[in-house]
Amino acid sequence: MGKRLTDMKNSCLGAVALATMLALACAPAIAGTSPAPSATPHVIKVPPPHLPPVPLHAEYVVEVNNRGQVVRIKSGKGTKYATFNAQTYGNALQMWIRKADGTAVVGLFKVTYDYNPKTRAVARKISLLSTGGNWSNQEGAANVMIDTAKKEAAESAKQQQAQHAKLPSLNSITGAKTPSPSPLPTIPHRR
Repeated sequence: MGKRLTDMKNSCLGAVALATMLALACAPAIAGTSPAPSATPHVIKVPPPHLPPVPLHAEYVVEVNNRGQVVRIKSGKGTKYATFNAQTYGNALQMWIRKADGTAVVGLFKVTYDYNPKTRAVARKISLLSTGGNWSNQEGAANVMIDTAKKEAAESAKQQQAQHAKLPSLNSITGAKTPSPSPLPTIPHRR
């Protein structure tokens, strides 16, 4: 029985040695098939935006409240470029028009936007058309947009909660009680 046990040990050791030699012989081939990590980041080129090749001019007449916020756009004249029109219209709605001392004049203002294709810059100019107006105490357009977005987000969250309330519980779907989390292991304090 002792000889058989020794023979079995030797054959097991031989098998382990053979497996080790095969693994060592194949390791370079296996390692060569995986890609080497790259230390340098890849540069991603973002194409420049397509800017109009011609000068553009847009103008808006805006109503300004007693805080200097644009309440609404009363009238406007855009260009044939819808993107430029949208950007200038949005900018005009979000404007604050105040004097250097921080006070505001309630009234109608003309806001113009001039795009120069040579410099790729937009110049904005503001001029007072008339003072006064019944919009003095009205909320600014930007604040109205923010309030509307908050209300829409709250309504959307409420609708999602209502939809989730209609779903069956996870316990009824799986047929088993949801496992509760196990406590985190603690490390005993040494003194």
